Amino acid sequence: MPGNEDGLVAAGRRLAETAAPHALKSETARRLTPEVADAIVEAGFPRHFVPARWGGTEGTFVDCVRAAAHTAEGDPSAAWVASVVASLGRMATYLPEAGQRALWQRTPDTFIACGLVASGTATEEGDGWRVRGVWQYVSGIHFSDWALVACPVPAGDDGHEVRFLLLPRSAYTVEDSWFTVGMRATGSDSLRIDDAFVPKEYSFPRGALLAGTPPEGAPRTSAVPLRAVSGLTFAGPVLGAARGALRAFGADLTRRRASGPGHRVLAGNDAAAQTALARGLARTEAAGLLLEEAATAADRGVAPGPGTARLALHHAVVADLLADTVQDVLRLSGTSSHDQQAPLQRFWRDATTAASHAVLRLEPAGREYVDALVAQDAFGGGTIEEGEAGR
Repeated sequence: MPGNEDGLVAAGRRLAETAAPHALKSETARRLTPEVADAIVEAGFPRHFVPARWGGTEGTFVDCVRAAAHTAEGDPSAAWVASVVASLGRMATYLPEAGQRALWQRTPDTFIACGLVASGTATEEGDGWRVRGVWQYVSGIHFSDWALVACPVPAGDDGHEVRFLLLPRSAYTVEDSWFTVGMRATGSDSLRIDDAFVPKEYSFPRGALLAGTPPEGAPRTSAVPLRAVSGLTFAGPVLGAARGALRAFGADLTRRRASGPGHRVLAGNDAAAQTALARGLARTEAAGLLLEEAATAADRGVAPGPGTARLALHHAVVADLLADTVQDVLRLSGTSSHDQQAPLQRFWRDATTAASHAVLRLEPAGREYVDALVAQDAFGGGTIEEGEAGR
């Protein structure tokens, strides 16, 4: 697959080495350590999709997925935050010129957080809106410089339009609300706005992001429907978590074997453990190839319809396959692997939690894809390949 193994990908490998020793401390604190947050910025994740005219990289989806997966082998939570902050650089390219200038005039490494689910209230005031509300599940919020929040705003005839609104760090506070089984170190607490004014030039319609219609002159990667790429943001860390789990499982198997022929390897089930490890390695390799194919397709460009639905399905299938893989090896691990400081159990919790994200759910993605194919008569007079035209 095309991609650049230098740049962000190599930086993702280095970030894994930085994040791994901090993983337990980050998990206990329920947010990344400042050292890891700084390393995410230094690696180049915030600038990855930022336009070159602001000093950004204008990078590819392939490189972002690869880098996030490598990072997750050290700490899935660090990879999650890194992948999210990269994706928000792409999202912010939908802002008008004034909003982009506020974000990136000083540096392309601005750390952005996002309240993706529409919430809060906005009342029209002058050339903008007066905004209040609470947005949940805002990953990396503790280290953010700015935030984008989805909010319904007045849109004439007593109607509303959901827009993403840009706010500086001084305009919002953090509510401690992130208490989860897995992905604890993402620090995905709630964002609270008590009273803030947002000018219209610091906003863009959610519909444009969903359709993949950014302002003229945006990088090519911006002109992709959100549904076609949102799963990449979260599946990359799941892929790395599965790799980390298999490495931990394999190391445990090796260590037990080295203890002598009289030791009962993994509860006396050496053959089952070997089979599970081999199956897991093959499944993970297959999932990685499928995810890279989806990222490559997104880099080529994809239109709404079956092509977008197909990619969303691939993201969900990857997450489902990887979550099952990690579950299988944990089931055959020894008691020591369930210790709260053991890497395997953390990879298992992180992969399971990450794979449950709404955009990675298999059933709705599957229905969406099949409905799109049926609408184009792909199972009747045409072919599935024809039904996927424009992918």
